[in-house]
Amino acid sequence: MLESVAFSLGPIHVRWYGIILGTAALIGLLLAIREGKRFRIVPDFFMDLLLIGVPSAIVGARLYYVAFQWSDYKDNLAEIFMIWHGGIAIYGALIGAIIGTFFYVRAKGYSFLRIADICAPGLIVGQAIGRWGNFMNQEAHGGPVTESFLRNTLHLPNFIVNQMNIEGTFYHPAFLYESVWNLIGLVFLLWLRRRPFLRAGELFFSYFIWYSIGRFFIEGVRTDSLDFTGPTWLASLLNALWSPMRVVFEPGVLTYGGNIRFSQLLALLIVIGMAIVIIVRRKRGYANVRYADPIVSTKAEEKTKVEKDQEIDKGADYDSNRTV
Repeated sequence: MLESVAFSLGPIHVRWYGIILGTAALIGLLLAIREGKRFRIVPDFFMDLLLIGVPSAIVGARLYYVAFQWSDYKDNLAEIFMIWHGGIAIYGALIGAIIGTFFYVRAKGYSFLRIADICAPGLIVGQAIGRWGNFMNQEAHGGPVTESFLRNTLHLPNFIVNQMNIEGTFYHPAFLYESVWNLIGLVFLLWLRRRPFLRAGELFFSYFIWYSIGRFFIEGVRTDSLDFTGPTWLASLLNALWSPMRVVFEPGVLTYGGNIRFSQLLALLIVIGMAIVIIVRRKRGYANVRYADPIVSTKAEEKTKVEKDQEIDKGADYDSNRTV
């Protein structure tokens, strides 16, 4: 089994989880900066965006989890702030990051969807890398499997198989499934953003569609899903949609006793919702800006206008002085 602590500096323990998440954020930032240069957006803009987006994501991830597990926290409110005890959700992180960065982007005078398009590949590669932090912590895995399944069916290398042995039981490497899915999604987004038919906002919407499709199926093998008891017809629908996975995988146990996984339901709604948004925006003419079109800040336009007005005023003063 691999050690979760990378190294120690006296009483301070630096864990692989933090190093991996930091690396994921850095690579995502570099991708955004590189694409931003095509649109003449300075790197500092994306660095500031990261400084706002990461804390917003952490807060959103925690609040999302607490909201759906309120019974575990209502009698001990201090536990809400003890995030190191575990309990965050990726969809909450996305919601938090979107809210935080939305206000920053608008304050800088940019269209949120244009900037979100640039950041989409960085988001998905960050998630692909970040999942290896779960691997190091032996968390976010699926249900029990045999060692033979990991070695002979999936043909996984020893270091992954050994790390999936948790207290004598082997588990689905759900982190790996999601990481691979996201890496394929990265290639897809990089290809898609150079297509001439792509409109502003659609790369960001496509990111959500791709990620949510994978999350729907991968979530089904996990044993730590947030769940609730919902209508039988809805649970049957979700199970029917997931049923092709049964060819290779068995569904994970619903730990909290419900019959519907929050993340699966949300993933399905996102796929449907984003597809509708793309179609409606095109039908009604809202998607008239292409991805490749220039990105201009309204703040920059206002600044240019002010500078021109100042130049006109200076010119008028100069002419007035000459006349006198």
